Amino acid sequence: MARVSQAHLDARRRQILDAAALCFARNGFHATSMQDVLKEADLSAGAVYRYFRGKDELIAAIVSEVLDEVRAAFEAAAGQSPPPSPDVLVAAVLGRTLALRESLTLDDGVPAFPRLVVQVWSEIPRNDELGAVLREGYGQVRAAWGRIVEAYQDAGAMRRDVPPDHVARTMIAAVLGFIAQQSLFGPAPVDVLRDGLRGLMSMAGGVPGS
Repeated sequence: MARVSQAHLDARRRQILDAAALCFARNGFHATSMQDVLKEADLSAGAVYRYFRGKDELIAAIVSEVLDEVRAAFEAAAGQSPPPSPDVLVAAVLGRTLALRESLTLDDGVPAFPRLVVQVWSEIPRNDELGAVLREGYGQVRAAWGRIVEAYQDAGAMRRDVPPDHVARTMIAAVLGFIAQQSLFGPAPVDVLRDGLRGLMSMAGGVPGS
């Protein structure tokens, strides 16, 4: 029997994950069956179960992949002196994350990724394993953002009386909120988030009377 190349294995795994992401975004986690994933991927049960034992493993793999990409990007930024400004950095990382998944669209042409993110978060109260994956992943992203904020503070670009973790949590909240808005109101370019952050950053003197 001919040996299957790693490239082939990686491509097949990608095919399965993309099919699952589309199904979860379209129908939700609970309404999606493994049969739905098989049909979307156009693969046999044996081909899919070789990689994943069920829906829980599929959603955990999708989430881990995205968070690993985001964490790596922010950790790389933390190593720069100084890192790019928050508006530029967030737009670059989110833009890259969305671009890697722009081919994933639902039947009406709407991007699947924002809807998938909302489905994942709605599943947390019912799925302890998924919650653990998200806590670990976002904990690493928070830590990377904390180091970025410390670098801003060391460079004199950000006030030191604000805890780095508070800024980190706020930046994560801004990104997640922007993604949730896309799911609700429709697609919007990352320039919207970038410009909004840029506007807030311009208030160096604060609001008079505050």
